Amino acid sequence: MQNKKSAGVWLDQTQAFIAKNHDGREVSDFHLVDSVTAVIQQGNSDEHTGNNAEITNRHKFFKNILDNLTNTEELFLTGTGTIQEEFKSYLLDTPQFKNVNVSLGVSQQMSEEQVLEEVKKHFGA
Repeated sequence: MQNKKSAGVWLDQTQAFIAKNHDGREVSDFHLVDSVTAVIQQGNSDEHTGNNAEITNRHKFFKNILDNLTNTEELFLTGTGTIQEEFKSYLLDTPQFKNVNVSLGVSQQMSEEQVLEEVKKHFGA
């Protein structure tokens, strides 16, 4: 078992599954922590308002994910499309997470259990 506080996140535009090996202080076995669902706003009066709402909702989604990653030292991000790259940029712009070692992957839709297995495999646990 490794002694680094590690976590893995699978995410797409609407949800994220989080697995990690710590509770913020103690390192243990990898376990599923939480799933986070994004707020999708429908029906805006104009394009500018819609874009602002989308950006605000995306940042809320990312912040809710970060709330589960306190004290993480190594992070594996995977998911569909390029959302994990957007999240990495957001994470590294957040002072608390700027020194986290982040690695990226790309994967199709996964269940929570598949995410847990992928994270374990990535970290050799």
